[in-house]
Amino acid sequence: MADLLLELLTEEIPARMQGLAARELQRLVEIELKDLNLAAASIEAFVTPRRLTLAVAGLPKMQAGSVEERRGPRVGAPEQAVQGFLKSAGLSSLDQCEMRTTDKGEFWFAVIERPGRATADILPTLLVEILRNLPWPKSMRFPGGPFRWVRPLTSALCLFNGKVLKLDLGSVPVGNKTAGHRFLAPAAFAVRDFKDYRAKLARAKVVLDAKDRRARIEDGLAKAVTKAGLKLQHDETLLEEVTGLVEWPVVLMGSIDTSFMDLPPEVLTTAMRAHQKYFATLDKSGRLAPRFLLVSNMEAADGGKAIVAGNERVLKARLADARFFWDQDRKVKLIARVEKLRERVFHAKLGTVQDKMTRVAKLAETIAPHVPGADVAKLRRAAALAKADLSSGMVGEFPELQGTIGRYYALHDGEPAEVADAIAEHYAPQGPSDRCPTAPVSVALALADKFDTLANFFAIGEKPTGSGDPFALRRAALGAIRLILENKLRLPLLPAFKAAAPSGKDPGKELLEFFADRLKVHLRERGVRHDLVAAVFALGDEDDLVRLLARVEALSAFLKTEDGANLLVAFRRAANILRIEEKKDRRTYSGVPRPDLLQAAEERTLDKALHEAALRSAAALQAEDFAAAMRMLAALRGPVDKFFNKVTVNTDDKELRENRLRLLSQIRDTLNRVADFSQIEG
Repeated sequence: MADLLLELLTEEIPARMQGLAARELQRLVEIELKDLNLAAASIEAFVTPRRLTLAVAGLPKMQAGSVEERRGPRVGAPEQAVQGFLKSAGLSSLDQCEMRTTDKGEFWFAVIERPGRATADILPTLLVEILRNLPWPKSMRFPGGPFRWVRPLTSALCLFNGKVLKLDLGSVPVGNKTAGHRFLAPAAFAVRDFKDYRAKLARAKVVLDAKDRRARIEDGLAKAVTKAGLKLQHDETLLEEVTGLVEWPVVLMGSIDTSFMDLPPEVLTTAMRAHQKYFATLDKSGRLAPRFLLVSNMEAADGGKAIVAGNERVLKARLADARFFWDQDRKVKLIARVEKLRERVFHAKLGTVQDKMTRVAKLAETIAPHVPGADVAKLRRAAALAKADLSSGMVGEFPELQGTIGRYYALHDGEPAEVADAIAEHYAPQGPSDRCPTAPVSVALALADKFDTLANFFAIGEKPTGSGDPFALRRAALGAIRLILENKLRLPLLPAFKAAAPSGKDPGKELLEFFADRLKVHLRERGVRHDLVAAVFALGDEDDLVRLLARVEALSAFLKTEDGANLLVAFRRAANILRIEEKKDRRTYSGVPRPDLLQAAEERTLDKALHEAALRSAAALQAEDFAAAMRMLAALRGPVDKFFNKVTVNTDDKELRENRLRLLSQIRDTLNRVADFSQIEG
């Protein structure tokens, strides 16, 4: 057995692309080796800002040979068929084939033996092809290579069984050497294998494994705040990004000029996080402390004093800009900025931002009655001011603060707290971990803003396709779903979609299907089966998400019982018989069965049980007591089982057969009033 080591040394890979690159490299290599009958003991991929590394252990030195049997045409088949078979099998004559007798006659068989090849002969072509096909969100051409890559490649290290494996990478040098940290250990050095490679990289100030780098950063952050008597403001996204920016992480602490500490904390953290990649700290009371943490990629002789001083100067300049915008923006009332929204195009076919907010204000009033406690006057005011901060200097400098800074400016202008909060929260929630608004005015405005975006983009045909979603409509739908479910709003979606859409256009049905797909994604994280959501949505008139979820939960609980599981089997049996017979007879068997043709006691018992279950479940559904509706269905199990055990549906008596098929249709229709059972899997 032998090992393979591949390293691509490159200019800095963007942090957001690193994890995907390592996972895709490992996945593609696993697939290709399996297809080539080359089983490896382990396959690992590593990534740092400057290198993408593959380590494969336990590869055979020779590929195992293979034998393939392929059946050809019948003996005596036309010459054209024979020649086609021989060509496809890579053979020249039937003398190379075997004649075999099967239960269907005599056929020609080709036995194709493929001898194994040396693994060292297979790998160069395989690896180059994988590197060419490795997906990057963005890539470039560079002078040294005949293919696109995320950044220019500097060199490649490729060893198989301890020997250099030459790869055709254009003028990019391929050998047994790599280099360490760009500044701390830039000299090239040779390696023998992966163990040697990893150890020498560590001595050359490179932590190869991203998990190890992250752990070092977390440990450094924890020690720094503990020593200063502070707490870290946890930021998972920033931690992940910083891990991809350094090869040798060193945590340092700097100070924020106290003259800036009266700025809103969001301004301070945005300036630190978004622009400088600093971690914020908190004092014992939980307020922002005048200290920040940075992760340097350098180990300085002075302990990092010069690095800290330089970063403090940069941060001071950023905060000086923020101070200027903060002071200047507040000289103009937020309401005075609304007119500037007419100069901002929302979308060429949907008008300006001001046009959008006029629509949102009107839609918010339609939604307000479904949001308990929503004050219409405050909602109207919040809608008018919600986007006004887009024309402020602060948002121009720090776009991440839109909405948030609008809240501060609204409070400065004396606007009610509910209005100011709605301005800040109307973008939320923007992701699964984002806090969902609960204040009535905020909820109504956030829903109106999202519904307007969804309905209008659907109306002009700008819908998500595949992985493309340039207007973040999936995120808007998920945000609306969370707002409705987490606040338990009884909001019918179809009327809301119609009110949000342009005059003469109603994408309601299409949007409802879109919401159904998004709801499945949302509920999957909670362990809810997607097929149950589909079964309830398939009823066609269910657009109340709170009621729909209650139906789904009751259906899920019902199907976990023995009665529910058996009734699902019975439903499928009835539906399958009906489908076959209706297709054969070219007609449907719906309607109530004739009482005088219910001959067997099991038929009469089932007919009575179906009638009672239909009445009682309808009443329970009307009262939204879905658990009770399921209990009514559970009562059908016994009569249905006895019917199938004792009664022959496809009898020779035509009238009796038709009546029994109608009885089966009653089973199907009764169950389908609760959910479309044909959509349920398992």
